[in-house]
Formats: sequence, structure tokens, C-alpha cells
Amino acid sequence: MQYGPGRRLMERLVRERFCGVLGTPDAATSLPGQIARLQFPAGALAYQPEVKSFQEGGRVCIALGRPRFHDDALQQINAAQGPAAAWAQAFARFGDDAVQQAGGRFCVVMLANDGREALLATDRFGTWPICYAERDGRLHFSDRADTVPGIARKVAPQAVFEYLFFHMIPAPTTIFDGIARLPHGHLLKWHNGKTELRRWWNPQFDEHAAPSFDEAKARFLQIIEDGVRREVDGNSVGCFLSGGTDSSTVTGMLCKVLGQPARAYSIGFDASGYDEMEYARIAARRFGADHREYYVTPDDLLDGIPKVATHYDQPFGNSSALPGWICATRAREDGVARILAGDGGDELFGGNSRYAKQRVFGWYDGVPGVLRRGLLEPALALPGMDRIPVTRKGQSYVEQARVPMPDRIHMYNMLVRLGLDAVFEPDFLARVDTGRPNAEQREVWKATNARSHINLMLNYDWKYTLADNDLPKVIGTTQLAGVDVAFPLLSDELTDFSTTLPPDWKLKRLTLRWFFKEALRGFLPDEIIAKKKHGFGLPFGVWACQHAGLKALAGDALGSFRQRGIVRPSFIDELLSVHLPEHPGYYGEMVWILMMMEFWLREHFDGVGLD
Repeated sequence: MQYGPGRRLMERLVRERFCGVLGTPDAATSLPGQIARLQFPAGALAYQPEVKSFQEGGRVCIALGRPRFHDDALQQINAAQGPAAAWAQAFARFGDDAVQQAGGRFCVVMLANDGREALLATDRFGTWPICYAERDGRLHFSDRADTVPGIARKVAPQAVFEYLFFHMIPAPTTIFDGIARLPHGHLLKWHNGKTELRRWWNPQFDEHAAPSFDEAKARFLQIIEDGVRREVDGNSVGCFLSGGTDSSTVTGMLCKVLGQPARAYSIGFDASGYDEMEYARIAARRFGADHREYYVTPDDLLDGIPKVATHYDQPFGNSSALPGWICATRAREDGVARILAGDGGDELFGGNSRYAKQRVFGWYDGVPGVLRRGLLEPALALPGMDRIPVTRKGQSYVEQARVPMPDRIHMYNMLVRLGLDAVFEPDFLARVDTGRPNAEQREVWKATNARSHINLMLNYDWKYTLADNDLPKVIGTTQLAGVDVAFPLLSDELTDFSTTLPPDWKLKRLTLRWFFKEALRGFLPDEIIAKKKHGFGLPFGVWACQHAGLKALAGDALGSFRQRGIVRPSFIDELLSVHLPEHPGYYGEMVWILMMMEFWLREHFDGVGLD
């Protein structure tokens, strides 16, 4: 169906959600404002975000999210008339720099009524995605890759490879050939069939600041409290509580802001090495939270795996998405409308264990080259050295230390360790660029406005860990559960504050996020500050070996996937019969990502091939 410009365009866009096609007036097969009906796949969103619109001066503005404008006049318009009206005024006053005037979670589309121009932008961490395609002088766009109108759905082999490499698909790539996802902190300008993509937010790290610790601590705590306070919506707010420092901090601040016990939701696993409920209980007792616990069972996975796998707009392999969905579903059943998540603390303040590990490897760069090349490396390469435990560790250290960053991060990537030729079919490998993931990571690394090792790694993780992985995981599963989500530890204020801290306040020798922990000492329980990094793993591999239903589910999914011409059937057979039973914790992750892709492909495509 086709729709003309102006008011009808605006109304149709809002009614059908962020989805449309714009074409130049001389495009024979299109009219300005052509809009396709948006059809959601099975498992459509339970949480429907509110779309705001505003029309003025020959332009239509469509907005999603809850932006906050730095300019007082714009924020007043935002409060009185809504974000779309504020965005329209911002673009009228500041042009493309309007995106610099806003913070928080948002995406915005500005459209000319004549269909000739458009501007698409998403927030700093891409928490409101926009996907688009250019075809025959027209711009096609939607908030989901699988609902971009007017584009034939064809799976891109390169995207399949990158999914299996990263366990997600980093922007701008999507699973569909010809459809891109706007990267975090970017905007796209489209004019008469030509596009310009540029980054509007690139963090600036001040690596020479010398702040007062006491002043920085006070400001840090106030920023977090203010960020939590902004997200409180009456009594319908709750929070995730895993027992880590981040979720415990958010829980404590929410209890403080509410002045009453906050509803805090925790997920446990009855499997050795996977359960952190003890620490969640410590935090709940400390802050007097209304603690709601649930232990996930293998039967929960049987019910949830197909739902979560098919919900996303492209294959997504982060296994903690499923317990996150269960947790958010229980919050919704209790009447919670918005749930606060603790994502961001590790990536802003240096909390991931690999930061310390990579610092150890970085010390090798300080060894004089003559000593490295003339003594250490030749000595460790002597015959028989690999049979001596101490020297074998030395060989492994040198082997990794000699690989430059960021390539070193993925030296132990499962595909790399198993060998691409052992995993993939030759015909599939011939269709992909196996070096592209490393090449794209190097570009991100080089574009970072920092020199210190820790800030380079943090900026890397702001894309690959946050924008491409952890945030889509939480946003997708909370939407499926039917609740809104907020990330107070990723507020613009806290992000900007983190860039002003000295690098050794984030990683002090080998102590992870030193400032974060010291600033929260006395607020958080000592047990949580002192606990080792644990993560939020799912014991899928263990359960898939023990539970008949899960074993059958995985076997059925991988049995179908082995026919798709992507991985070698012999690899699937060996994975299920040998590797998984011997090392369920390690190989369970590979079974999971293959299984999730298979369920997604079944739902979205007929046949067994990529085409």
C-alpha cells in the first residue's frame, strides 16, 4: 500500500511502529511516504514501546525512548509536548548537532514530507536500534532487522560466521544480506538516494586528570543516586539482583530512593559453580530489599528456549538471556512495569577479569627487544621445553603476549581453538571473509581516543560487550517479558564521569575497578566488594547431559542444523557424542549457539540452506 506525504505519513508511521520506505520523486515504483505494514514474527513483543510523533515545517519527527535534553527550553518542550516535539525543535535550532543536545535512551527519525530526506540516529549505546537498507534510490527502515519493509529476506553467510565467532552479530552487520543496523552513537543522513553514516558520539578519555578521591567518591555516589531516582515510576519499579557489585549497588540505591523495600529479583541454579544466590541474599539483607528468588530448572529451559531464540530479530546466542527473561517475567507477574538493570559498571570502571589478564600480557612489551628475541624466545623454543611445566607456561605466555591487541582477546575463541577447517564446510568457508572480525575489531581499537591499555579495552567493550551483546540481551528479554528496562549505571553523567578518572583508578596494578569498589566501601557489604568475579552463566551443558528432555531438544536442533551446509556433520556428531559429555561447561556453549540459530532459522526461513 502507498501513502502520500504529510499527516497521513506521520499517522501511518506511528500506527505501524518505526517502519517505512522513502523514495526519490523520480523513482518509478515508489511514492514519497510509501509505508509497508509491519508484521511481527512469532513471539511478538509483549512490551510495546510508545512511539511519539510531531509534524512541523514540512518535516515529520518520529521518536522512541525517553531522551533528556540538556537545553532547558528543549527539556520543557519534552516535558510538555513529548520527545518528538522537542527533537523537532532541536533539529530546527542545531541541525545535525541536535543529537548532542540529548541524553538517555532514544532513537529518532526526521523525515521530509516530500520523501527526499531523512535523518536516523540512535543513542550512545544503541539501546533503541534502527535498521535500514538502501535499494534503487530508496531508504527502507525499521526498528527490527526482520521487519525492514520492501527487502527480500536472504541470510548472509558472513553474518552467520560472525554470529558463530562472537555469539551475536556486531553492528552494522545483520543476519540479512543488504540490511544494516545503525551502530551505537551514530547517525545516518539520507538525501535523494545518497547516504552518509557518521559517528556523533566518540568518548574522550582524560588520562592526565588528578582528581581528589573524596570529591570523586561523593560525585560518583550522587550521580548513581540521581540516575536511579530518574528511573523510578511510582511503585511499579523493581530491579535485578544477581549478587554482583553492580546489581547490588542499584538495589541499594533503589531502596534508598524509594524509602521502602524495593522489589529485587534473583535467579539461581541448582548446579555446582553456577549459583550466586548467597550474595544476592547478603545484599538484600543489607538494604532491606523485598527479595524475590527463583531457581531455574531444566524444564524451564525446555519451555523458554524456543520462545527466546525466535523472539530476537536475528540469531542471538548469549545464554544468560533465558534466565533474564524468566526473572523479568516474574517481575511483570508481580506488577512491575519497569525493572532496573546493573549493566555497565564493569565496562565503565574496569571490572572484567580479562582487563587484568591482558595487562599481564602487556608487560611483555616492556621487556627489551634484544632480550626477548635474543634470549627468551630462542630458549623457550628449544626441543623438550614443552615437556617441562614451568617452561610450557612460559611458552604459552610468550605466544599470547606476542599477538597485538585487540587480536589477542580472541586467541582462545572457540572457533579459533577448534580450527575453522574442522568446524565448517569448505563451501561455506569459501563464501566468507574469516579475517573480517579481527579487521573490524582493529578499526574500533584504532578509533579510540585514549592511549592507556585499560581505556582502549573499555572503549572496545562499549561496542562489543555492551552495545552489541549485553544490552540487546536485556532489552530483548525484558520486552518479551512485557516490562520496560532502564540502565542507571549507563547514564550519560556516569559515563562522562568515568572518562575523567585516572586509568590506574580503574585497574590498579591487577586490582579490578579499584575506584568503584573503594567508593562503595561502607555502602555495599564487604563480602560483595571482596567476592571474585563470577558472571551470570547458565549450566546448560551440564543439564543437557543429565536431563533427557534437554538432551533430546539439543539433539533435534543440531540434527537439523547439520543439514544446512554451514558446519561439518561430523563436527556435530563429535560435539554431541564426545566433546559435550567430556567437557559440558565448555562445549555446552557451542551446542547452545548452534541450537539458538537453528530455532531462529526454523521460525524465519523455509528450507535448509542459507538462500
